[in-house]
Amino acid sequence: MLTSAFVVNRENLHETQRLNSPSHALEAGQVRCRIDLFSLTANNITYGAFGSAMRYFDFFPVPDPHWACIPAWGFATVTESRSEAVAEGERLYGFWPMANETVVEPVRADALGFTDGQTHRRELHGVYNRYTRTASAGAQSAHNEAVQAILKPLVTTSFLIDDFLETQDFFGATQIVLSSASSKTAWSTAFFLSLRKGAALAPAVVGLTSSSRLAFVESLGCYDQTVDYAALSSLKPDQPTVYVDFSGDAQVRRSVHTHFGEHLAYSCSVGGTHWESLGSGQGLPGPRPVLFFAPAQAKTRTADWGPQGLAARLDSAWEALMKVVAQPASPWLSVVQGQGAAAVEEAYRAVLQGKDAPAVGRVLTV
Repeated sequence: MLTSAFVVNRENLHETQRLNSPSHALEAGQVRCRIDLFSLTANNITYGAFGSAMRYFDFFPVPDPHWACIPAWGFATVTESRSEAVAEGERLYGFWPMANETVVEPVRADALGFTDGQTHRRELHGVYNRYTRTASAGAQSAHNEAVQAILKPLVTTSFLIDDFLETQDFFGATQIVLSSASSKTAWSTAFFLSLRKGAALAPAVVGLTSSSRLAFVESLGCYDQTVDYAALSSLKPDQPTVYVDFSGDAQVRRSVHTHFGEHLAYSCSVGGTHWESLGSGQGLPGPRPVLFFAPAQAKTRTADWGPQGLAARLDSAWEALMKVVAQPASPWLSVVQGQGAAAVEEAYRAVLQGKDAPAVGRVLTV
Protein backbone atom coordinates (compact mmCIF):
# COMPACT_ATOMS: atom_id res chain seq x y z
CA MET A 1 0.00 0.00 0.00
CA LEU A 2 1.13 3.55 -0.76
CA THR A 3 1.07 6.41 1.68
CA SER A 4 -0.24 9.44 -0.21
CA ALA A 5 0.36 12.86 1.33
CA PHE A 6 -0.42 16.45 0.33
CA VAL A 7 2.74 18.50 0.86
CA VAL A 8 3.84 22.10 0.38
CA ASN A 9 7.12 23.81 -0.38
CA ARG A 10 8.53 25.00 2.96
CA GLU A 11 9.50 28.35 1.43
CA ASN A 12 6.50 28.88 -0.85
CA LEU A 13 3.05 27.80 0.32
CA HIS A 14 1.69 28.25 -3.21
CA GLU A 15 3.76 25.30 -4.44
CA THR A 16 2.28 21.90 -3.65
CA GLN A 17 2.47 18.30 -4.75
CA ARG A 18 1.12 14.86 -3.96
CA LEU A 19 3.86 12.71 -2.46
CA ASN A 20 3.51 8.93 -2.67
CA SER A 21 5.73 6.52 -0.76
CA PRO A 22 5.49 2.84 0.13
CA SER A 23 4.02 1.87 3.50
CA HIS A 24 6.55 0.28 5.82
CA ALA A 25 5.96 -2.69 8.09
CA LEU A 26 5.13 -1.72 11.65
CA GLU A 27 7.70 -2.03 14.39
CA ALA A 28 6.80 -3.33 17.83
CA GLY A 29 4.65 -0.82 19.70
CA GLN A 30 3.49 1.04 16.59
CA VAL A 31 -0.01 1.60 15.20
CA ARG A 32 -1.11 2.35 11.63
CA CYS A 33 -3.99 4.80 11.29
CA ARG A 34 -6.23 5.43 8.27
CA ILE A 35 -7.00 9.15 8.24
CA ASP A 36 -10.73 9.34 7.60
CA LEU A 37 -11.21 13.10 7.61
CA PHE A 38 -9.41 16.31 8.53
CA SER A 39 -10.37 19.95 8.55
CA LEU A 40 -8.77 22.71 6.52
CA THR A 41 -9.17 26.29 7.77
CA ALA A 42 -7.12 29.48 8.02
CA ASN A 43 -5.65 27.90 11.15
CA ASN A 44 -3.80 25.43 8.92
CA ILE A 45 -2.42 28.29 6.85
CA THR A 46 -1.03 29.70 10.09
CA TYR A 47 0.62 26.32 10.73
CA GLY A 48 2.17 26.57 7.27
CA ALA A 49 3.24 30.21 7.64
CA PHE A 50 4.99 29.42 10.92
CA GLY A 51 5.85 25.85 9.95
CA SER A 52 9.62 26.17 10.30
CA ALA A 53 9.78 28.84 13.02
CA MET A 54 7.38 27.02 15.35
CA ARG A 55 8.20 23.48 14.17
CA TYR A 56 4.76 22.56 12.84
CA PHE A 57 6.56 20.99 9.88
CA ASP A 58 8.43 18.65 12.26
CA PHE A 59 5.41 16.59 13.29
CA PHE A 60 5.16 14.59 10.07
CA PRO A 61 8.53 14.76 8.29
CA VAL A 62 8.94 13.77 4.64
CA PRO A 63 12.17 12.52 2.99
CA ASP A 64 12.76 15.63 0.83
CA PRO A 65 13.65 18.60 3.11
CA HIS A 66 12.21 21.07 0.58
CA TRP A 67 8.70 19.74 1.20
CA ALA A 68 6.58 19.52 4.32
CA CYS A 69 3.22 18.32 5.62
CA ILE A 70 0.96 20.96 7.10
CA PRO A 71 -0.72 19.20 10.04
CA ALA A 72 -4.49 19.15 10.46
CA TRP A 73 -7.03 18.09 13.08
CA GLY A 74 -9.39 15.22 12.40
CA PHE A 75 -10.38 11.59 12.87
CA ALA A 76 -8.66 8.32 12.02
CA THR A 77 -9.24 4.60 12.44
CA VAL A 78 -6.62 2.11 13.59
CA THR A 79 -6.16 -0.41 10.77
CA GLU A 80 -3.15 -2.30 12.15
CA SER A 81 -1.70 -2.45 15.65
CA ARG A 82 1.43 -3.84 17.23
CA SER A 83 0.69 -2.04 20.48
CA GLU A 84 -1.05 -3.66 23.43
CA ALA A 85 -2.49 -0.27 24.36
CA VAL A 86 -4.49 0.32 21.17
CA ALA A 87 -6.74 -2.12 19.34
CA GLU A 88 -7.45 -2.37 15.64
CA GLY A 89 -10.70 -0.62 14.76
CA GLU A 90 -10.35 2.09 17.41
CA ARG A 91 -11.39 5.59 16.38
CA LEU A 92 -9.05 8.47 17.27
CA TYR A 93 -9.23 12.26 17.24
CA GLY A 94 -6.07 14.30 16.98
CA PHE A 95 -3.31 15.91 14.91
CA TRP A 96 -2.65 14.25 11.53
CA PRO A 97 -0.81 14.89 8.28
CA MET A 98 -2.91 15.69 5.21
CA ALA A 99 -2.48 12.11 4.06
CA ASN A 100 -4.34 8.84 3.72
CA GLU A 101 -2.50 7.17 6.60
CA THR A 102 0.23 7.60 9.18
CA VAL A 103 1.98 5.64 11.92
CA VAL A 104 2.03 6.55 15.62
CA GLU A 105 3.67 4.94 18.64
CA PRO A 106 1.35 4.98 21.68
CA VAL A 107 2.89 5.75 25.09
CA ARG A 108 1.32 6.95 28.34
CA ALA A 109 -1.95 5.33 27.28
CA ASP A 110 -5.07 5.47 29.44
CA ALA A 111 -8.80 5.07 28.96
CA LEU A 112 -9.06 8.48 27.28
CA GLY A 113 -6.18 8.24 24.82
CA PHE A 114 -2.42 8.17 24.43
CA THR A 115 0.62 10.20 23.40
CA ASP A 116 2.65 9.55 20.25
CA GLY A 117 6.08 8.65 21.60
CA GLN A 118 8.05 8.56 18.34
CA THR A 119 11.53 9.97 18.77
CA HIS A 120 11.06 12.91 16.41
CA ARG A 121 7.97 14.10 18.33
CA ARG A 122 9.36 13.97 21.85
CA GLU A 123 10.69 17.53 21.73
CA LEU A 124 7.46 18.89 20.22
CA HIS A 125 4.63 20.24 22.35
CA GLY A 126 2.60 17.54 24.08
CA VAL A 127 -0.79 19.07 23.26
CA TYR A 128 -0.26 18.18 19.61
CA ASN A 129 1.05 14.70 20.40
CA ARG A 130 -2.04 13.56 22.32
CA TYR A 131 -4.67 11.37 20.65
CA THR A 132 -8.17 10.93 22.06
CA ARG A 133 -10.13 7.71 21.85
CA THR A 134 -13.64 8.41 20.61
CA ALA A 135 -16.86 6.38 20.63
CA SER A 136 -17.29 3.72 17.95
CA ALA A 137 -17.56 4.98 14.37
CA GLY A 138 -21.34 4.78 14.41
CA ALA A 139 -21.83 6.52 17.73
CA GLN A 140 -21.64 10.07 16.42
CA SER A 141 -22.78 11.42 13.09
CA ALA A 142 -20.41 12.32 10.29
CA HIS A 143 -21.67 15.91 10.54
CA ASN A 144 -20.76 16.12 14.24
CA GLU A 145 -17.28 14.78 13.50
CA ALA A 146 -16.87 17.33 10.73
CA VAL A 147 -17.89 20.21 12.99
CA GLN A 148 -15.57 18.98 15.72
CA ALA A 149 -12.64 18.67 13.29
CA ILE A 150 -13.23 22.22 12.05
CA LEU A 151 -13.96 24.04 15.28
CA LYS A 152 -12.64 22.08 18.27
CA PRO A 153 -8.98 23.20 18.01
CA LEU A 154 -10.06 26.77 17.26
CA VAL A 155 -12.41 26.84 20.24
CA THR A 156 -9.61 25.61 22.48
CA THR A 157 -7.34 28.43 21.30
CA SER A 158 -10.13 31.01 21.62
CA PHE A 159 -11.06 29.89 25.13
CA LEU A 160 -7.43 30.14 26.20
CA ILE A 161 -7.01 33.63 24.69
CA ASP A 162 -10.08 34.85 26.56
CA ASP A 163 -8.84 33.17 29.74
CA PHE A 164 -5.36 34.68 29.40
CA LEU A 165 -6.71 38.20 28.90
CA GLU A 166 -9.04 37.83 31.89
CA THR A 167 -6.18 36.70 34.14
CA GLN A 168 -4.36 39.91 33.17
CA ASP A 169 -7.45 42.05 33.91
CA PHE A 170 -7.46 42.81 30.19
CA PHE A 171 -4.33 44.92 30.76
CA GLY A 172 -6.62 47.71 31.91
CA ALA A 173 -8.16 48.07 28.45
CA THR A 174 -11.74 49.15 27.86
CA GLN A 175 -11.87 47.54 24.42
CA ILE A 176 -10.41 44.51 22.67
CA VAL A 177 -9.81 44.94 18.92
CA LEU A 178 -9.65 41.73 16.89
CA SER A 179 -8.33 41.66 13.32
CA SER A 180 -9.56 39.17 10.72
CA ALA A 181 -12.85 39.28 12.61
CA SER A 182 -14.60 36.91 10.19
CA SER A 183 -12.08 34.11 10.83
CA LYS A 184 -13.36 31.28 12.97
CA THR A 185 -10.74 31.66 15.69
CA ALA A 186 -11.46 35.39 15.92
CA TRP A 187 -15.23 35.06 16.19
CA SER A 188 -14.86 32.20 18.67
CA THR A 189 -12.70 34.50 20.80
CA ALA A 190 -15.21 37.33 20.40
CA PHE A 191 -17.98 34.97 21.50
CA PHE A 192 -16.22 34.05 24.74
CA LEU A 193 -15.34 37.68 25.41
CA SER A 194 -18.97 38.65 24.80
CA LEU A 195 -20.12 36.25 27.54
CA ARG A 196 -18.43 38.60 30.02
CA LYS A 197 -20.72 41.49 29.14
CA GLY A 198 -21.92 43.29 32.25
CA ALA A 199 -19.14 41.91 34.43
CA ALA A 200 -16.63 44.19 36.14
CA LEU A 201 -13.76 45.23 33.85
CA ALA A 202 -15.36 43.50 30.84
CA PRO A 203 -14.14 45.37 27.73
CA ALA A 204 -16.07 46.10 24.55
CA VAL A 205 -15.27 43.76 21.63
CA VAL A 206 -14.42 45.36 18.28
CA GLY A 207 -13.97 43.42 15.05
CA LEU A 208 -11.76 44.62 12.20
CA THR A 209 -12.62 43.09 8.83
CA SER A 210 -12.76 43.74 5.11
CA SER A 211 -15.72 45.57 3.60
CA SER A 212 -16.86 42.40 1.82
CA ARG A 213 -17.20 40.56 5.14
CA LEU A 214 -18.63 43.38 7.21
CA ALA A 215 -22.24 42.14 6.96
CA PHE A 216 -21.30 38.60 7.99
CA VAL A 217 -19.33 39.77 11.02
CA GLU A 218 -22.16 42.06 12.12
CA SER A 219 -24.66 39.21 11.76
CA LEU A 220 -22.77 37.09 14.31
CA GLY A 221 -23.85 39.33 17.16
CA CYS A 222 -20.74 38.72 19.28
CA TYR A 223 -18.98 41.98 18.42
CA ASP A 224 -20.03 45.26 20.03
CA GLN A 225 -18.72 47.10 16.99
CA THR A 226 -17.54 46.07 13.55
CA VAL A 227 -15.14 48.28 11.59
CA ASP A 228 -13.80 48.11 8.05
CA TYR A 229 -9.98 48.11 7.97
CA ALA A 230 -10.15 51.34 6.01
CA ALA A 231 -12.21 52.97 8.79
CA LEU A 232 -9.81 52.20 11.66
CA SER A 233 -9.44 55.94 12.30
CA SER A 234 -13.11 56.05 13.36
CA LEU A 235 -12.13 54.37 16.64
CA LYS A 236 -11.19 56.77 19.44
CA PRO A 237 -7.39 56.77 19.62
CA ASP A 238 -7.22 57.61 23.34
CA GLN A 239 -9.21 54.57 24.49
CA PRO A 240 -7.14 51.95 26.36
CA THR A 241 -7.02 49.04 23.91
CA VAL A 242 -5.76 45.48 23.55
CA TYR A 243 -5.09 44.35 19.99
CA VAL A 244 -5.49 40.63 19.20
CA ASP A 245 -4.00 40.03 15.78
CA PHE A 246 -5.38 37.03 13.90
CA SER A 247 -4.35 38.29 10.47
CA GLY A 248 -0.62 38.77 10.92
CA ASP A 249 -0.82 41.56 8.35
CA ALA A 250 2.15 43.84 9.03
CA GLN A 251 0.48 46.90 7.50
CA VAL A 252 -2.69 46.47 9.57
CA ARG A 253 -0.60 45.89 12.69
CA ARG A 254 1.35 49.09 12.08
CA SER A 255 -1.87 51.02 11.47
CA VAL A 256 -3.33 49.79 14.76
CA HIS A 257 -0.14 50.56 16.72
CA THR A 258 0.17 53.98 15.14
CA HIS A 259 -3.50 54.85 15.72
CA PHE A 260 -3.58 53.94 19.42
CA GLY A 261 0.08 54.61 20.24
CA GLU A 262 0.67 54.81 24.00
CA HIS A 263 -2.98 53.88 24.62
CA LEU A 264 -2.37 50.41 23.21
CA ALA A 265 -2.08 48.42 26.43
CA TYR A 266 -1.11 45.09 24.88
CA SER A 267 -0.55 43.64 21.42
CA CYS A 268 -1.23 39.92 21.07
CA SER A 269 -0.16 38.05 17.93
CA VAL A 270 -2.14 34.86 17.29
CA GLY A 271 -2.47 33.92 13.63
CA GLY A 272 -1.46 34.51 10.05
CA THR A 273 -4.63 34.53 7.95
CA HIS A 274 -2.99 37.26 5.83
CA TRP A 275 0.12 35.10 5.64
CA GLU A 276 1.70 36.83 2.62
CA SER A 277 1.74 40.14 4.51
CA LEU A 278 3.51 38.88 7.61
CA GLY A 279 6.19 41.10 9.06
CA SER A 280 8.15 41.64 12.25
CA GLY A 281 6.90 43.62 15.22
CA GLN A 282 10.03 45.74 15.51
CA GLY A 283 9.95 49.53 15.40
CA LEU A 284 6.23 49.88 16.11
CA PRO A 285 4.70 52.58 18.31
CA GLY A 286 3.35 51.23 21.57
CA PRO A 287 4.09 47.80 23.06
CA ARG A 288 5.95 45.15 21.13
CA PRO A 289 3.62 42.37 19.88
CA VAL A 290 3.76 39.20 21.97
CA LEU A 291 3.08 35.82 20.38
CA PHE A 292 0.24 33.88 21.99
CA PHE A 293 1.02 30.16 22.10
CA ALA A 294 -2.09 28.28 23.18
CA PRO A 295 -0.26 25.16 24.47
CA ALA A 296 1.68 27.33 26.93
CA GLN A 297 -1.54 28.75 28.41
CA ALA A 298 -3.01 25.24 28.46
CA LYS A 299 0.01 24.04 30.43
CA THR A 300 -0.45 26.89 32.93
CA ARG A 301 -4.13 26.08 33.39
CA THR A 302 -3.45 22.36 33.66
CA ALA A 303 -1.19 23.18 36.59
CA ASP A 304 -3.92 25.39 38.11
CA TRP A 305 -6.97 23.22 37.48
CA GLY A 306 -5.60 19.78 36.71
CA PRO A 307 -6.16 17.99 33.37
CA GLN A 308 -9.76 17.13 34.21
CA GLY A 309 -10.52 20.67 35.35
CA LEU A 310 -9.24 22.15 32.10
CA ALA A 311 -11.08 19.50 30.06
CA ALA A 312 -14.35 20.23 31.87
CA ARG A 313 -14.05 23.96 31.19
CA LEU A 314 -13.26 23.34 27.53
CA ASP A 315 -16.28 21.05 27.26
CA SER A 316 -18.50 23.76 28.73
CA ALA A 317 -17.05 26.32 26.33
CA TRP A 318 -17.67 23.99 23.39
CA GLU A 319 -21.29 23.39 24.38
CA ALA A 320 -21.93 27.13 24.80
CA LEU A 321 -20.54 27.96 21.38
CA MET A 322 -22.36 25.10 19.64
CA LYS A 323 -25.70 26.50 20.78
CA VAL A 324 -25.18 29.57 18.57
CA VAL A 325 -23.07 28.04 15.78
CA ALA A 326 -25.76 25.52 14.91
CA GLN A 327 -28.83 27.75 15.25
CA PRO A 328 -31.14 26.82 12.33
CA ALA A 329 -32.18 30.35 11.37
CA SER A 330 -28.67 31.70 10.96
CA PRO A 331 -25.90 29.08 11.31
CA TRP A 332 -22.36 30.36 11.70
CA LEU A 333 -20.85 27.37 9.92
CA SER A 334 -21.51 25.59 6.64
CA VAL A 335 -19.62 22.30 6.23
CA VAL A 336 -18.20 21.57 2.77
CA GLN A 337 -16.74 18.10 2.25
CA GLY A 338 -14.28 16.85 -0.36
CA GLN A 339 -12.50 13.63 -1.18
CA GLY A 340 -9.42 12.85 -3.26
CA ALA A 341 -6.28 14.66 -4.34
CA ALA A 342 -8.06 17.15 -6.61
CA ALA A 343 -10.53 18.10 -3.87
CA VAL A 344 -7.74 18.64 -1.34
CA GLU A 345 -5.81 20.81 -3.81
CA GLU A 346 -8.91 22.88 -4.66
CA ALA A 347 -9.80 23.38 -0.99
CA TYR A 348 -6.25 24.32 -0.06
CA ARG A 349 -6.09 26.94 -2.83
CA ALA A 350 -9.43 28.41 -1.75
CA VAL A 351 -8.37 28.72 1.90
CA LEU A 352 -4.83 29.90 1.07
CA GLN A 353 -6.16 32.70 -1.15
CA GLY A 354 -9.00 33.62 1.21
CA LYS A 355 -11.67 32.85 -1.39
CA ASP A 356 -14.06 30.88 0.82
CA ALA A 357 -17.08 32.58 2.32
CA PRO A 358 -16.38 33.09 6.03
CA ALA A 359 -19.07 30.61 7.12
CA VAL A 360 -17.54 27.77 5.05
CA GLY A 361 -15.67 25.03 6.89
CA ARG A 362 -13.77 22.45 4.84
CA VAL A 363 -13.52 18.75 5.74
CA LEU A 364 -11.41 16.51 3.51
CA THR A 365 -10.15 13.00 2.85
CA VAL A 366 -7.06 12.38 0.74
